[in-house]
Amino acid sequence: MIKHIVMWNIRGDTPLAKAAAIDKLKCSFDELRSLIPGIVHMEIGVDSSRIDYACDVVLYSEFESQAALDAYASHPEHLRVKQELADLRIARHQVDYAVTTN
Repeated sequence: MIKHIVMWNIRGDTPLAKAAAIDKLKCSFDELRSLIPGIVHMEIGVDSSRIDYACDVVLYSEFESQAALDAYASHPEHLRVKQELADLRIARHQVDYAVTTN
């Protein structure tokens, strides 16, 4: 299994604009769950700490294999979402790692 974690800081001139951008991001990724094979689990979390060094949003997902994550990365629906959301983010951080089961 591969865990894929992405964190973003989101653009927004006002708290309302930032909240609307976060909602758009959440809805876009929620759509992908049923469209792309190999996704075992996917969730979006919005930061509630409001700490100045925290990211605004995190995507936590699990994939069956590295091949499934690679297929997700190049899937047309994922590429569409990435393009639609590109202007919403200020910063993006990512970690992918393999998990072995015993």
